Amino acid sequence: MQMVLITALGVGGATVFGALVGFVFKKMSHKFSDIVLSFAAGVMLAAAVLGLILPSLEYGGKHSWLVTVAGVFCGAICLNVIDKIVPHLHQMVGVEPEAHPSADLSKVLLFVTAIAIHNLPEGIAAGVGFGSGDTEGALLIAGGIALQNIPEGMVIIGPMLSAGVSPGKTFVIALLTGVIEVVGALLGYFAVSIATVILPFALAFAGGTMLYVVSDEMIPETHHDGGQRGATYALLVGFCVMLVSDVLLG
Repeated sequence: MQMVLITALGVGGATVFGALVGFVFKKMSHKFSDIVLSFAAGVMLAAAVLGLILPSLEYGGKHSWLVTVAGVFCGAICLNVIDKIVPHLHQMVGVEPEAHPSADLSKVLLFVTAIAIHNLPEGIAAGVGFGSGDTEGALLIAGGIALQNIPEGMVIIGPMLSAGVSPGKTFVIALLTGVIEVVGALLGYFAVSIATVILPFALAFAGGTMLYVVSDEMIPETHHDGGQRGATYALLVGFCVMLVSDVLLG
């Protein structure tokens, strides 16, 4: 339990770390943040397959493929529904108050709220990994999510400051988005610990949410300004790092 709590705090703290970087480098190059995000996408892609979906098949019993497929689609559909309610990174990043004077602060706060809402299932994915009993795999999954949270924390700072939110309040809001991820991680861990029968479905569900995040949000966000090739190689490096780590950790 102590390891779960420490890891959950680390995953949520990655958003806060990204926010601090965002304060220091408000005008950070898109290329740098794209490389970081692409690397994280590769790590999360491998983590979803190796750490969540394949174990779901292993624990699912006779009809494991049905449980796993259902779980993957339920996880993806869940985030798709959330996207219909509140847009996320690829829809809101780059919104400047000056470009939308009638919706300046409200748009920025909607953007931050969207990140916070999306952080809950990402946190659950980290917690479910620990609930499976595979601590090494769970740490790799949490590491991938934490990497993704760093550039996400970075991008929320500029819009809020531009909208007139004070630096203190901006930091508190960024902190709250990280806290939500900690709550999600604990929920995921306790859910599968209390009812192990749901473990195969929960693993697949978490894998589906991560695949959705990678495909619908992270990859589109990194493929702009002619940086597709660098982003693609960064994704491949992230995937291979995760693959090698999984093999070495056994």
